[in-house]
Amino acid sequence: MFERKPVVPKPAHQSPIVYVIDDDLSMRESLVDLFKSLRMEASGFEHANEFLKNVDHGRPGCILLDVRLPGLSGLDFQNQLEAMGNRLPVVFMTGFGDIPMSVRAMKAGAVDFLTKPFRDQDVLDAVAAAIEKDGMLRRESAASDAVNSLVGTLTPRELEVMKAVVKGLMNKQIAFDLGISEITVKLHRGNVMRKMQARSVADLVRMVEAVTTR
Repeated sequence: MFERKPVVPKPAHQSPIVYVIDDDLSMRESLVDLFKSLRMEASGFEHANEFLKNVDHGRPGCILLDVRLPGLSGLDFQNQLEAMGNRLPVVFMTGFGDIPMSVRAMKAGAVDFLTKPFRDQDVLDAVAAAIEKDGMLRRESAASDAVNSLVGTLTPRELEVMKAVVKGLMNKQIAFDLGISEITVKLHRGNVMRKMQARSVADLVRMVEAVTTR
């Protein structure tokens, strides 16, 4: 149900970057120029493999991805990114969009699906929404890492007691299941609440659920 995980230190805060992946050079350059004109960081790539060689996986941002790319299609590349654990939000763009294609993209987690030609404001709004989503995902990840850090301070027995507490078991049942006295359970339970910095059992349950549901 719940395991202690090592916490990897996060790098210092970085500004978001927009990765533009499109084999159309003029489109790619115009989009990069648009973002840079608004003092946003952006980088353009002709194909998916070029992006993978240069992407900073730890940096916040989003991907503006053309559906039709040489080699691996944009939709297939989105699936590959998911399998790799890359959670950068994706905004699709295409000159040949249709309803089934857009539905597939959105079901796979795309933030938006833009049909070329689109207005500058449309792509800016879509990218802003994607960056906001990325920020939310990173905050959730940071909160989860913080909980994991606290869990790392628990002894094996305290971890067992915590698992039982979040299941809603009473001290008497926990004592019976673990083969220890009820007084010992109360001591471990107090240590769990203190180490986890939980103000109540409900608070402890929310903390654990935030990690186990990721």
